Amino acid sequence: MIKKCTLIIVLLVFCLGIKAQQIVTDRPDQTESSTTVPLKSLQIESGILFGNYENGLIKQTLIPSTLLRYGLTKGIELRFVQQFENIKNDVTSQSDFGISDLEIGAKIQLLKEELINTEIAFLSHLILPTGSEALTIDKFRTINKLAISHALDNKLGLGYNLGYHYFSEGDGNLTYSAALGIGLGEKFGTYIELYGEYAEFTDWGTNFDSGLTYLVKNNLQLDISFGLGLNHKMHYFSLGFSWNISKN
Repeated sequence: MIKKCTLIIVLLVFCLGIKAQQIVTDRPDQTESSTTVPLKSLQIESGILFGNYENGLIKQTLIPSTLLRYGLTKGIELRFVQQFENIKNDVTSQSDFGISDLEIGAKIQLLKEELINTEIAFLSHLILPTGSEALTIDKFRTINKLAISHALDNKLGLGYNLGYHYFSEGDGNLTYSAALGIGLGEKFGTYIELYGEYAEFTDWGTNFDSGLTYLVKNNLQLDISFGLGLNHKMHYFSLGFSWNISKN
């Protein structure tokens, strides 16, 4: 399936003309955008994911994972993340299904300078131990990221994140990502991305992912994506949508 998705994306890149899209989303890639949603608008970004981790021993299914983004002011958005999750251990055959821990947070745009085609935002989430008994980590945790993007021209954009995740114990994880986005025609877009983490400041993990987006309307986007580990065994496949709802 991953090979087929890769072939489709490559063919579209070469066969379609290029033009920028309208809605700005934080999915399907791992790099958070440096743009906040418009004032008093609600953006729903949701999807399903099928993943294989821990050298193939753990299977994860998200059905669905949902991010809600609300434009509190111009340049500040509130964020809520909730997902229904199933984790299966192939060694023990144990399967756990339920609700994962709730994430609440905000994104603040720090810079939007058109003259240098650069945007910068800061994002922070607090993870609350509210999930199902089998899935909760049972500790407060934080996710923090600095999101930076550059419009290279009218068809290419570069975004990258640097972050630090703290889990109430240990040293935490340093995270990183960099995505190159490409507009394809009136409706399509694609990206290629490297991302990973420096877990507990001892182990580097590096991954690759790519995907395709389809703009149904200026405020509604569909997506398909896949990812795989480069220095460890991991892969996932995801389908989703993003929908911005505003008074306008």
